Amino acid sequence: MWLYLCKRVVLGAVIVVVAVSLLYSMIHLVPGDPVKIVLGPRASPELQAAIHEKLGLNDPLPVQILNFLGNVATGDLGVDVFKNRPVADIVLEQLPHTVVLVVTGIGWAMLLGIPLGCASAIHRNSVLDRIAGVLSVSCIAIPSFVVAIYAVMLFAVTLKWLPAIGAGERGNLASQAWHLVLPAFAVGLSWVGYLARLVRASMLEILGEAHVRTARAFGLPERTIVLKYVLRLAILPTITLLGMGIGILISSAVFAEIVFARPGVGRLIFDAVSTRNYPVVMGAVLITTVLFVVSTTLSDLINALVDPRLRSEE
Repeated sequence: MWLYLCKRVVLGAVIVVVAVSLLYSMIHLVPGDPVKIVLGPRASPELQAAIHEKLGLNDPLPVQILNFLGNVATGDLGVDVFKNRPVADIVLEQLPHTVVLVVTGIGWAMLLGIPLGCASAIHRNSVLDRIAGVLSVSCIAIPSFVVAIYAVMLFAVTLKWLPAIGAGERGNLASQAWHLVLPAFAVGLSWVGYLARLVRASMLEILGEAHVRTARAFGLPERTIVLKYVLRLAILPTITLLGMGIGILISSAVFAEIVFARPGVGRLIFDAVSTRNYPVVMGAVLITTVLFVVSTTLSDLINALVDPRLRSEE
């Protein structure tokens, strides 16, 4: 298990370095000089040259990438060119809002999607199965930003049941939870469909295997067969999907944070890209990339703990 863990950690570190290098290169392809945007059109050429030198923009792109990775290794993510604050502090202030939104969105999707997939597989080709299939595909087909817009129009503007914007009062958990309902609903709705379809397909495959038929031949209750012999194996692809889903939901959170005017890393990246604030963009992207790698690595480790065959394959 330790060898499996070490391989996953090394692979995760390589993924972070490659992803950050590619994103750093892509950001510099965006037209517009960040120094001119920061200083304004009336800044003197001498001042612009000094800021270019301070930010290291005069160096070749490979040198800039190596310098950035070297600074990251020491815990330095750079300084915000507008606020003159450490980027790490800015990102860590916004990160909890995004993490809470993502965890809440995937959490309620699991509570609904996994039982829906189980019921659909157990009652295959029934009316329940057909209804669940239609609901699942419908949830998958609707983009999260469309769900967010219509959720605001229906529940906040028309019915006035839920607040439309903001993250709630600071320190008031009830207010923050109330403001979290609509964004979490918009972020997690499509994952109800993904989880339901994946769990159904996995359970149908396992229900036809020999060990399930043997358990039925011995007269074990159907509930025991489903929970002990079927669901335990069927949940493995779901764990992998959830590990990847954390990273995907972070990108979906961008739309939710913009539509609902919530603070968060997604909105921070959007604002930083708009103003060509390279240090904030790279710091936020680095942290979100690390979150994605950590979530996928944890899902692999959980799968390896549940299914020893994965460890033996390594």
